[in-house]
Amino acid sequence: MSFTELNISKQLLNALNDLGITSPTPIQSAAFSVIMSGTDSVGIAQTGTGKTFAYLLPSLRQLTYSEQKAPRIIIIVPTRELVVQVSQECEKLCKYQSVRIGGIYGGANINTQRQLLFNGLDILVATPGRLLDMILDKALIVSSLQKLIIDEVDEMLSLGFRPQLTRVLELLPVKRQTILFSATLTEEIESIINSFFKSPKFIEVNRRGSPIDRITQEVYFTPNFYTKVNLLEHLLLNNTQIQKCIVFCKDKLMADEVYKELSPVFNEKIGIIHSNKSQPQRFEAIINFEKGVHRILIATDVISRGLDLAEVTHVFNFDTPQVPEDYIHRIGRTGRADKSGNSITFVNPQEKAALKAIETLMKKKVSILEFPNEVEISDALAKWEKKAKPDKNLKKIPKVEIKTGAFHEKKAKNKKIQLGGKRKQESLRRKREIQRKKRGI
Repeated sequence: MSFTELNISKQLLNALNDLGITSPTPIQSAAFSVIMSGTDSVGIAQTGTGKTFAYLLPSLRQLTYSEQKAPRIIIIVPTRELVVQVSQECEKLCKYQSVRIGGIYGGANINTQRQLLFNGLDILVATPGRLLDMILDKALIVSSLQKLIIDEVDEMLSLGFRPQLTRVLELLPVKRQTILFSATLTEEIESIINSFFKSPKFIEVNRRGSPIDRITQEVYFTPNFYTKVNLLEHLLLNNTQIQKCIVFCKDKLMADEVYKELSPVFNEKIGIIHSNKSQPQRFEAIINFEKGVHRILIATDVISRGLDLAEVTHVFNFDTPQVPEDYIHRIGRTGRADKSGNSITFVNPQEKAALKAIETLMKKKVSILEFPNEVEISDALAKWEKKAKPDKNLKKIPKVEIKTGAFHEKKAKNKKIQLGGKRKQESLRRKREIQRKKRGI
């Protein structure tokens, strides 16, 4: 099927031709008519299959010219990087249309973003936290909203955005079309769908949790962190097929340590991105990686969802993700746009159960590679791998014996109930007498 067979406007067709895109992907073909019908929609497709254009094309097809300031389409994404990327994708498709597009996210000047909203937008792309701030601050009027699109909702939930997302859904007009797109569908997401969607139409072009078939998946069993560093350095230096790669780490601490170990070897060819980096640093790392300045990008899961990075030949999982869906998203950064890709995962003994869970989700075994003889197996342990040992210099605290004393019965005179003196007893007797008379006794 070609785009001309869909009910796409001439302006959109010209924009697609300029981008060199002539045929829709399966999710784009399946979603177009469903979204055009106005019904609530849930799209599930493998990462890298064109989900962004799948919801943008029909949404832009229905968007007419207007001078009103309040946005008619709001797109919620989990990260700042995705706000920028989705905004850029919108601008590419709107090349021949008069559409105002803007993005807002945390960590940027809120007054500048207020002015952006005041000037007027047709399409707003936002992270859930900043979107909620603007609605509560009345800087954003949502009464004219026609479509709400939630992209990579599973990442929002894993980042802890459920309270903000739920509150936003409660504040938006009830009369709207709600669209959700994701690579995976969990029970938590289904709970949100059941609460806020009206008889949604599910658009699913692949089995949930299945990886892209074009990605070769392989595993090395490694004993510890520094052996993983040695193995990664060896592969990067000796495997000529690794032209552009992302190395995923579970947290900022591990990412910083990997970068510290490898940067003396690869110098300006290596970059790093995680949530502790400033927004300009994060954007610079992505730009340098896209331009080829950096051949290697060390990253946390902050870029594992939705971000479209071109020409990534390899993805390394420096650790094995404990959540199987996170693995699917990570490896989806390669094998994009009908190209093949490679995924290599380092698994230590404690991570074998996580690997098994990933294989169960995919219903597919991952190939195990033989550990290279020339790679040194390190005995050193990273600080998080060392078990806490008691300080020998600390003195033991002696056990304190609590003495309860001998037990003996009270004397008879001490068991008497204290009723007060004769005057108090006489006063109580008179009060009882008065109460009896009142009751007629």
